[in-house]
Amino acid sequence: MAVSDLMVVFEAITRTGSVQGFADALGLSYRAAWARLQVYETALGRPLVHKTRGHGTALTPFGASLAEAFAAAAAGLEAGFGRETRAVERRLRELLTGRTGVLTLAASHDPLLVDVLAEVGGVELTVTGSRAAVERLLEGGVDAAGFHCGARGPAAAGPPFSSIDPAAGLALYPLFEREQGLLLAPGNPHGIRSLNDLTVEGVRYVNRQKGSGTRDWFDRMLAEADLPASAIHGYAVEEFTHQAVAAVIACGAADAGLGARAAAERLGLDFLPVGWETYYLAASRSLAASGIDELVAEARARAGGLSGYRPVASEAK
Repeated sequence: MAVSDLMVVFEAITRTGSVQGFADALGLSYRAAWARLQVYETALGRPLVHKTRGHGTALTPFGASLAEAFAAAAAGLEAGFGRETRAVERRLRELLTGRTGVLTLAASHDPLLVDVLAEVGGVELTVTGSRAAVERLLEGGVDAAGFHCGARGPAAAGPPFSSIDPAAGLALYPLFEREQGLLLAPGNPHGIRSLNDLTVEGVRYVNRQKGSGTRDWFDRMLAEADLPASAIHGYAVEEFTHQAVAAVIACGAADAGLGARAAAERLGLDFLPVGWETYYLAASRSLAASGIDELVAEARARAGGLSGYRPVASEAK
């Protein structure tokens, strides 16, 4: 089916209240227009229109819901046709089968989020850096993105985070705040109390991968302290999750790494706080809300009772 033709059907019938209006819009005869409608209805397995004596032709509830989904997607086409297509496919699947299918999520690693996803189910998670997660959402590669950008908000963090805007057809959900800091070997044998202590001979650092929010935060900290990356032994050693960084330190292969307090506590590491940040979830506004509401609610509920986390000051926009 040509989605563009379907959108013409919905618009013309809503505007004119007749099949003739749809026929005129596509340059078809009345009979050909009805035949086209029957092809669409057969393919979808549901009626799109119904005739009412004295009131012409109108969309059925199914047709109206599908038209609404298309209209919501059309409003965000300039922000990424691929992303909106995914959202419409998900809405259409729910309308036809009553099931939404698996929600695809690209997200920066967080221990609490991983636990929530295991509990909620129905989400296919790809762990990646914050930048890559947002870029995949903007390009239409996933249904939602989980990310963080340090103590700054998305609007102040620059591209791609600043592209997450209601005007672009996107919804932003602050999930929770979490504490970041230096994960240190048990007992902190090197006596690390500041970034400068990471440059001391014998201290081994383990980094997060390029593009991750935690790596960006560490690089900003180095710049503010006027420390070159070359002064940090192990700066080029990269891991892709907070848990992996903690594991490298716990097994004695490194002495420090930036990460979430939760990862340090799970493996019995020392922790030197550097600040709090908000972890966000972003998705298309035309995505069926039921697909993410449970995830958002569960993450927010758990954040209030765990060390290293706290509820966000403001909720979904």
